[in-house]
This record gives sequence, C-alpha cells and structure tokens, in this order.
Amino acid sequence: MGDFGDWLVMIVAGGLLVLWIYRAFYRWLHEPPGMHTKLLLSKAEEVREDDVNVQFLEKAGYEVTHGKYRVPLMIDLDGTTLQSRLFIDLIAEKDGKHYIVKTARERMPIDWTGSGVRDRLLVYALLMPNCEGVLFVDHKESVIRTITFRIGS
Repeated sequence: MGDFGDWLVMIVAGGLLVLWIYRAFYRWLHEPPGMHTKLLLSKAEEVREDDVNVQFLEKAGYEVTHGKYRVPLMIDLDGTTLQSRLFIDLIAEKDGKHYIVKTARERMPIDWTGSGVRDRLLVYALLMPNCEGVLFVDHKESVIRTITFRIGS
C-alpha cells in the first residue's frame, strides 16, 4: 500500500505541474502584443533633458522614462502593402503608473470633443493597454491633460 500511495502522490503532483505549465503557456500565447512594452520601448530614443516638454513633465512630478519612439505599421489593402508609422513622443511615470505622452503641435490642433479625442488618442491607449492613460502636454499653455479610455458601458 505504501508504494501505491507514493505513486498516487507523484502522479497528482505531476498532473498539477503539467496543468500549471499549460495555463502559463496559454496565457502567454493569448496575451495582447501591447503587453510587452519593455520590448517595444527598447528601441526608444534617449530622453533629451533640454526638451521643454520633458522639463515641464518633471516639474509636474512625472519621471520621463523613454524618449521618442516610432512604431512601424504594415498595412495590407486589397493585396497591396502600405507602410505607415505611429509616433510616441515620450513615456512618463508617476506613482508607479505609466503614461504615453503626446505633445501639442501647432500644425495639428486637437478637437477637445469626445470624437476628436477618440480619433486622435485612442490608438495609443489601445497600442499599450497596460499604461494608465495618455498625457497630452501643451507647455505653451502650461497644461497637462490626462486622458483615460474605458471601453464598454
């Protein structure tokens, strides 16, 4: 009876170990690609300390962790391959929360309506879903706006 009990414990322990490994692999396999922000931002430019947006964010209590980053996009349109890119201006952190930073541009003003903010900034929140939100920095107007999106009702 002792040998049978030992084998039973080993089989149950082995089954639990295989189940745990399977669940971890399944979770990793089905995780959205945006969850790997460290891999994505490994190619980011260095943070420029002389940038007025960086200085403005640091005065407001944020720590700028990554500089500009270009996200290349390949688009298949009816069998034709198109190329484009998205630009992330900065990545900032405050109180352990990470934010994507977009800076104001004179030639690209933002419409501060629901649809205007959605059209301009939602793509960044979807690109990196583990970020807390998007910071819109306008150093000329001395404004930092925090935008978070809640999808669904």
